[in-house]
Order: sequence, then C-alpha cells, then structure tokens
Amino acid sequence: MTSTPTTAEQDDLRSRLPDPAHFFPEVATIAGAMSTAVLNGSIPRTTVGLVQLRAGQIVGSTYHTVRQTGVLREAGETEERVTAVASWHDAPCFTDAERVALELVEAVLVPNPFGERVSDELYARASAHYDDKALWTLTLTIAQICFFVPVALIAKPIPGRAPGKNYRV
Repeated sequence: MTSTPTTAEQDDLRSRLPDPAHFFPEVATIAGAMSTAVLNGSIPRTTVGLVQLRAGQIVGSTYHTVRQTGVLREAGETEERVTAVASWHDAPCFTDAERVALELVEAVLVPNPFGERVSDELYARASAHYDDKALWTLTLTIAQICFFVPVALIAKPIPGRAPGKNYRV
C-alpha cells in the first residue's frame, strides 16, 4: 500500500531537466505567441482547457493533467465537468460543441488502425459548431498542447508548480 506524499516529500520532487528557458529564451516567446493565438476568443477558454486536459490524459502526462485541471478549476469549472473529461463520451455535462472538440483531440492523438484519424464525417460535425477561425483555433489548441507533450514526458516538470518554478535549478 502506498501513501500520499507529504508536503516535504513533494518539495523534494525534481524535474529531470532544468528549465529550457536557460538554454532557449525564445521558448517563452513561442509559448506566449501560441497562447495569444489560442486565446483569441473564437472558442471559449473552457473549451481550450477541456481539450488540453483530455490531451494530457491521453498521453499520460501528470504535469499537463494537473496543470489543465487547475486552470479549469480557477476558471470556475465544476468538479463534475473537470473529472468527467476522462469519460466525456457518456457524461451529460458537456455541450455538443465541447463533445466534438473532445472527439477531435482524441482523433488526433489516438491512432486509428482502420483509416484516417480525422474523418470527413468528424470534420463536418466540427464545422457545424465552429466557423473557420474557430476550427483553426481548435486545431492550434491541440497543436499547442502537442508542442509541450515531449517537454512534459521527457523533462518531467513538477506537477502543480507554476511555470518557471517547475524545473530543477
């Protein structure tokens, strides 16, 4: 039986790598530009958070899962919606637009051995809820989290810590 880590044990957590900003200061510029593009207002911030939380769950990233869960909670999302993201298929608390966004991120990140990942039918359902700018925003939302997936899985930033304070020094 394992026990929950104490605060002291959590304080001893270390990332595998130091903050990449020490080596590549331009990463902050890239991250900022991606956030600006994604948060342009054409899709709700909640949808951005739900999609990025689902992406973190799919790739098995504790860092992204904890981070996006925190972002959603800070935005006022209910515990029901936050915890139901993992089982969104049968959860009654999501809108049709949110459902198609969650389906889209799954299609992109989960291999389909029987054909293309994003079918014409899925695209048609997404375009029924989102105009061209919103579809591009949703696409960039998925791209943004995918940009940071290798960082999370290889460098292992410390979950629950603020960006810039989540790496070893």
